[in-house]
Amino acid sequence: MESEENKYELRLYVAGKTTKSVTALANLKRYCEEHLKGQYKIEVIDLLVQPQLAEGDQIFAIPTLVRKVPEPIRKIIGDLSNEEKVLVGLNIRPVN
Repeated sequence: MESEENKYELRLYVAGKTTKSVTALANLKRYCEEHLKGQYKIEVIDLLVQPQLAEGDQIFAIPTLVRKVPEPIRKIIGDLSNEEKVLVGLNIRPVN
């Protein structure tokens, strides 16, 4: 059985298939594959389908990425195109 240590639980809030939302998800998947291979889970929440979920994580803008685990919870707003900002925001150390 896999260890639950070093797991990242990431939640990406989007509103439909906008260009920004699609870009954010693509960027997030790329960073995770490069830096967290096998250590992450991405949950995409479409607020057009489940608007009630925005309140729980206090989502005010979209797309917003929320790191649920490991704590503390961290949020990054935007299309996640700045890799360095995303890695710092999620507290991920780039693999060299």
